Amino acid sequence: MKDIDIARSVVAKKINEVTANLGIPDEYIEQYGKYKAKISNKYMNELVDKDDGKLILVTAINPTPLGEGKTTVSIGLADALNKLDKKAILALREPSLGPVFGIKGGATGGGYAQIIPMEDINLHFTGDIHAITSANNLLAAMIDNHLYFGNKLKIKRITWKRCVDLNDRSLRKIQIGLSGEKRQLPREDGFDISVASEIMAIFCLSKDLEDLRRRLGNIIIGYNEEDMPVFAKDLKAEGAMTVLLKDAFNPNIVQTLEGNPAIIHGGPFANIAHGCNSVVATKMALKLRDYTITEAGFGADLGAEKFFDIKCRNAGLLPSAVVCVATIKALKYHGGLSLSEIQNEDFDSLREGANNLLKHIDNIKNKFKLPVVVAINRYEQDTESEIELLKSILAEHEVEMSLTEVWSKGSEGALDLAQKVVAAIENKNEFTYMYELSESISDKIRKVAQKVYGAEDVEFSEEAKREIERIEKLGYGTYPVCIAKTQYSFSDDAKNLECKEPFKIYVREIILKNGAEFVVAITGNIFTMPGLPEVPSAEKIDLDDFENIVGIF
Repeated sequence: MKDIDIARSVVAKKINEVTANLGIPDEYIEQYGKYKAKISNKYMNELVDKDDGKLILVTAINPTPLGEGKTTVSIGLADALNKLDKKAILALREPSLGPVFGIKGGATGGGYAQIIPMEDINLHFTGDIHAITSANNLLAAMIDNHLYFGNKLKIKRITWKRCVDLNDRSLRKIQIGLSGEKRQLPREDGFDISVASEIMAIFCLSKDLEDLRRRLGNIIIGYNEEDMPVFAKDLKAEGAMTVLLKDAFNPNIVQTLEGNPAIIHGGPFANIAHGCNSVVATKMALKLRDYTITEAGFGADLGAEKFFDIKCRNAGLLPSAVVCVATIKALKYHGGLSLSEIQNEDFDSLREGANNLLKHIDNIKNKFKLPVVVAINRYEQDTESEIELLKSILAEHEVEMSLTEVWSKGSEGALDLAQKVVAAIENKNEFTYMYELSESISDKIRKVAQKVYGAEDVEFSEEAKREIERIEKLGYGTYPVCIAKTQYSFSDDAKNLECKEPFKIYVREIILKNGAEFVVAITGNIFTMPGLPEVPSAEKIDLDDFENIVGIF
């Protein structure tokens, strides 16, 4: 059966039953139909004295283009913990329309480990990303309106871009102001995808509405004639943006196929942003259940590093354990086989590709100093011989492994993983960050590149060097760094899958995200506005008899 058919075959609980099981009073719930709701942030005031549960991060190795099932494993693990009478809840990201209509697909899991209603969640859901898009573009409109009416702030260089929640490479650079009106000045502009917008990062890192408003006001929209920053608050834009985001800022709650709670809120990409769901959702989940399962986008070199160094540091979160998801097909892919060849049994490529997994494990265990369990997300074509070989490789390195079959078996396929994760939480936890905030921006980038990626060194473009100098002179050098890099490799080259030869990370651009309170380093040829593939998933998405959605996966 297809994912969408499996999702529709389940009789879902009404969402008020799910929230009642969590003990949330109706006064804090706003329903969006029968199966979706928002939880008021005001409910956190009722939870202040409750102890936090254990925080489990699910991350992965560097993926193939279709991903390795990180969300699927997260959902299966939550269901399995509940089956073992451990009270667990999910705190995951919202899907972006870019991947849904592009190549990667949705982000609601798969098979018998899904969150529902999957069509709603993968499409408009409760409108959060649309609200973020609107707030972003309101600020852009106010900037150009200010210029139109005389530019009292003497803005000389604009750095703020517009955004849309779709993959559209044609919008990376555009010309605006071409109407011919006397006071309309044509200029070059561009679009980011909404999940790369600074407002998405602010939305996910803010602790409450007051903090959200403060951060929105601190957005740097450009620089004046004296080369000093101009802020969104100089345009008096932060109040209206906060109003647009007020309802969206309340976390969304849905359920798994097995009726367990899932909070889905915020969705920045990890290859071009910080890759984690909202702080408010994670903190609420920690108060509601004994175990919170969250995830960070793409491989551990991106999502997990940013989860630790940006989100955990910002929110004061302490992870208890990490699950690193791998697939045999991805290991063979990183061992030298093409996408068409990874379906075939091949031991040499599996041995070679295991180095990718071992590097991620080393980072988690020995650098971030957290207990880790490897979840091998099993696919139909995986042979017993390949599984045994991988078990022996991991055993040699004293790595705990669990063969996970949640796609086909739901919670039953992750009971072993759940037991091993609970046991891992009892291990020594000396969680640490990869760098100190007091270090220079270039040193922070270099530490991530060398320690996490295994790079020989970092090269900075002249433009990047100048921007680092400017940021540090302005007093913003103590922010954490968010490195925008390909998800397919430890290097900044998407084709360098094996990373056998020494490599350097090339930083071509530095961007200060003053509202989000981090500095973005753009490496290689990464773009903040992705493009569609030659055959996008959008070609297969349609209505069946103008009633049921088909083609979403």
